[in-house]
Amino acid sequence: MGKREPIAFGLSTRVLFVCMGNICRSPMAEGMFRHMVRQAGLEGIVTVDSAGTHAFHLNEGPDKRAQAATAKRGVSIDDLRARRISEVDFELFDLVLAMDWDNLSALQQLAPKSSKHKLQLLMRFASEHETATIPDPYYGNQAGFEQVLDYIEDACNGLLELVKRRATQVAAA
Repeated sequence: MGKREPIAFGLSTRVLFVCMGNICRSPMAEGMFRHMVRQAGLEGIVTVDSAGTHAFHLNEGPDKRAQAATAKRGVSIDDLRARRISEVDFELFDLVLAMDWDNLSALQQLAPKSSKHKLQLLMRFASEHETATIPDPYYGNQAGFEQVLDYIEDACNGLLELVKRRATQVAAA
């Protein structure tokens, strides 16, 4: 009997982007990454969502400036609604990606011990920008949203490479 061919099995990846209120950075990241996943043909294998560490804006749509910035790049996020991270999110998602140190710290306090390894800063996946965090553009102007989206796009490109590798992992029979 000949050697068996390895069986390709795609490892799915569930990604949750987290900022404070879930109306600026995390919905921008969700929209951009969902768009990249769709273009890469990985919709069936990659799940994308976003949430906030605080409940300031429950059920509100993304900030108009965030919507304008993503729309300029061909991505609509106007259907998204703000929600607060829940306990079940730590079980459901493989990666829980914070925008900055404050939100990472909040997540570390909320997450059960068994899920702490899933928590990371989104900018860890960036290759073009040196910054460790994505600043909150809420109190700034439109240019701040554009810069934030540059950071998000950079990090999401790196993240896409990770999910592509996971999606094409092969197991020996």
